[in-house]
Amino acid sequence: MANVTTIRHELLTLPAAELGPDNPLPPLRPLDALHRVDDRDDLPRDMARQIGYEPLRSLLPVHVRDGYERVREPRGIDTLVIENDRLRATVLPGLGGRIASLLHKPSGRELLYRNPVFQPAAFALNGAWFSGGIEWNIGATGHTTLSCAPLHAARVPAPDGGEMLRLWEWERLRDLPFQVDLWLPTGSDFLYAGVRIRNPHERPVATYWWSNTAVPEDRRVLVPADEAWNFGYERRLRKVPVPSYDEIRRQSHAADWFYDLPDGHRRWIAALDDDGHGLVQTSTDALRGRKLFVWGAGPGGRRWQEWLTEPGGAGYREIQAGLARTQLEHVRLDAESEVSWLEAYGPLSCPPQSAAAGTAEARAAEERLEAVLPRADVDAAYAAWKACADTEPGEVLATGSGWGALEVLRADWKLPGTPFAEDTLTQEQEPWLQLLRAGALPEPRRVRPPGGTLVAPHWRDMLETAPATPHTEYHLGVAQWHAGDRAQAVRSWERALELAPSVWPLLRCLAVADQEVGHHERAADRYAEAFDDLCRERRDAGEVWTAATAALGREAIEALLAVRRPAEARAVWERLHPGTRARGRFRFVEAGLLVAEGRREEARAVFEAGFEVADLREGAEAVGRLWERIAEEPLPARYDFRMR
Repeated sequence: MANVTTIRHELLTLPAAELGPDNPLPPLRPLDALHRVDDRDDLPRDMARQIGYEPLRSLLPVHVRDGYERVREPRGIDTLVIENDRLRATVLPGLGGRIASLLHKPSGRELLYRNPVFQPAAFALNGAWFSGGIEWNIGATGHTTLSCAPLHAARVPAPDGGEMLRLWEWERLRDLPFQVDLWLPTGSDFLYAGVRIRNPHERPVATYWWSNTAVPEDRRVLVPADEAWNFGYERRLRKVPVPSYDEIRRQSHAADWFYDLPDGHRRWIAALDDDGHGLVQTSTDALRGRKLFVWGAGPGGRRWQEWLTEPGGAGYREIQAGLARTQLEHVRLDAESEVSWLEAYGPLSCPPQSAAAGTAEARAAEERLEAVLPRADVDAAYAAWKACADTEPGEVLATGSGWGALEVLRADWKLPGTPFAEDTLTQEQEPWLQLLRAGALPEPRRVRPPGGTLVAPHWRDMLETAPATPHTEYHLGVAQWHAGDRAQAVRSWERALELAPSVWPLLRCLAVADQEVGHHERAADRYAEAFDDLCRERRDAGEVWTAATAALGREAIEALLAVRRPAEARAVWERLHPGTRARGRFRFVEAGLLVAEGRREEARAVFEAGFEVADLREGAEAVGRLWERIAEEPLPARYDFRMR
């Protein structure tokens, strides 16, 4: 009897934290200052050019996702399982299309690092991210803003007559549609992922892609390269020999190695255990780069590992594959063009006795890979998949956002294979749909924090010509700020102040603008006034108002402490909701406030009582710096997140 590939729904129950509400304040500044190269003089010219090509000005139009905490309870997570007689892949369509598990059925081996919990942490470009499995990173340097967001999913006919699982969405940082087709041929030991990014615009767009695979930490990573570009979070890239397994194990702090694969060589990377068994990832040549990330053996790396899963759990490292040589680069995608490739993930066994060390071990692994999955077969599978990439989906299995539908309506784009249907539009898109159809942005029906702003040039043009209500001027200012026209943004916000019934969103934007040009006293004044206005305006203790009060209060306290006005910062603190003040991130704020008030012993007591800053950023050192102002002893282990 023929074995058939199946796709089905399942419910995965895990100890999981709630994502909570998004931060309602527009993110006028990028969150990530970590992945930057300060000196590009010694880099290859094309690499230096791509590192400097179209960096993010802000996260707009995406909002920050920071509403989660660290309380985990058993929760059900919807999954889609694609399975044949050899492999079973568990996909999370509501969480960026992550492949949470890839099980090799004949051996019973899990090929990935499978996180036993769902714990968001502030690693994505816009905040919430979680570790484990295979993730699809599109947009800009870092983990995608879609890490914890839903994707569209549907059944699609596969090249071999079976079924594929198609995932697709509209990536909002670059305004690009993309798709990932997961294809598991009958009898195959390899899961294929056909990926396509399209640029429907009449202008080139910077694009970015890295497929990120978490594997158990004890795996030996093999790759066909002798040299690598090392990035150690000191904002410097340097060319080094490929590190040995022992050198990687001795690495004290977090580090990236971007392998310099020779031109024309087959693209692959593998992670094998001491018995020579594990995972291999290979692709067609368009996916050029390969990378290894490790947390390091130091206390900071160990603490991060615990933070992302649970104490006592097995650690992980990441093997990745991307469009450029390094993750610090963005690639030009020409107008009305696309880029596509095919990846393959599956088991690889390379007997230890055939793997001496270094290049000999990699050569043996490559020979084994060629035996179980010839390079020519991957190229042929890509050609077969590409012929199906435009096939219209069948049964819809999951629904993503309505932003793609809005853009397709605006431009009347034809995107075969990835439909963005009008019935996916929601209340989030409704004001912008009215702007598109009627030329005016509707006034809010009730008092509440303003929604998100669309900032692409075509939406900014519509805001420019719409009736100049205070609500429209607010959104226009945000779009102008994103475009780099900051003086005009300030003028738009100042015009809106004269007639706006709600001034705190405008004052907060003006405060950020003041900080950017060094007017910190005026910024503090505006933050204090904005918080006063918010406290007068807020209608209830519901989720939206609580999130707005917490976000603005946190920024206001920081701005006031920066200019040594602790009494006013204390006044802001006292008006936060009691539940907000009890959260770990605000316990940390309280410790800083106590230090500013000269109450160091009380600040130390906050540390000793314990707190967890749920949205601590990757590479953040603020907790350690505050401890140095309080005590002379070494930083307690629970607060040590140092990555360098």
